[in-house]
Amino acid sequence: MKCSVITGEEFSRHNLPSHLENQRRLQAVLSVVPATLRRFPPRRASEEEAGRIHDREYLAWIERSCREIRTFRMIDPDTYLTPHSYGVALYAAGAAIAAAERCRDGEHCAALVRPPGHHAERSFAMGFCILNNVAIAAAATLREVDRVAIVDWDLHHGNGTQHAFYTSDRVLYCSVHDRAAFPGTGHWSETGEGVGEGYTINAPLEGGSTLSDYELVFSEVFSPALLRFQPDLCLVSAGQDALYDDPLSSMNLVPEDYAHLTSILLDAVEGPLALILEGGYGPSHGRAMGEIFRVLQGHQPSVGEGCPRESTCQTVDSLKRHLRLP
Repeated sequence: MKCSVITGEEFSRHNLPSHLENQRRLQAVLSVVPATLRRFPPRRASEEEAGRIHDREYLAWIERSCREIRTFRMIDPDTYLTPHSYGVALYAAGAAIAAAERCRDGEHCAALVRPPGHHAERSFAMGFCILNNVAIAAAATLREVDRVAIVDWDLHHGNGTQHAFYTSDRVLYCSVHDRAAFPGTGHWSETGEGVGEGYTINAPLEGGSTLSDYELVFSEVFSPALLRFQPDLCLVSAGQDALYDDPLSSMNLVPEDYAHLTSILLDAVEGPLALILEGGYGPSHGRAMGEIFRVLQGHQPSVGEGCPRESTCQTVDSLKRHLRLP
């Protein structure tokens, strides 16, 4: 299956070198993109596309704030704006939409963008995120297909993505995350409301978890849920900040582990994946992305070893009972 990436110099314009979320982390990822993969420039999302997820007043506030900034401004303890951030965020969302479009055309595609997006809520930014890239891409895709799945393996729970589709039965949102990490949401009992009941799946894990814990969640919960849902498209909130050497991580994944997770997803959805870059701030982030690209190009990961924690087994059992999974 073909594989491509969408990225561009536009993303370097939202940059605060002293901040953890800076252009260097994207450069580390770009350094491992195989030379054989086709690269496409991002397109800018329209305000109509962004407005399907975010309040128009919020979009106007971000645009106005950026016009008033000379260097940078912290809009919360974690998130900054520069004079160019509004336009860059629209390019990140547009790249996510374009990756989904290429995926619908039959090829794997990774939107290598920044800033990340899965924490951004309808009317406010948080957690380094300004616009919710994956949610905007899902909303755009739902105008063309019936069902979209979002798998979020970022260390942190994607609160903004969950809230965007919490009452919908057209989006299956699956998140595995550190149960003690920011933003403190994503308990396993948060499974949706109304017709959306059962279409949000959260697997919070204990700090120090390894591939064995992640594999149990993916094979026993996410895979059967995806097979039952049968999405027309699968988006991945690809944050590789659960790596052992990430400054924000309490987990013990290694780069090769992301090859395993990608392989499990490919077996579950039986089609191409659209990956949208989220977190990942440590020295081995680039290597992890390289492992993901290897699997997307047809390489098989080695067999994992080890046993999951008892707390992971309990979470998986609770989810399987509540969601009536086989």
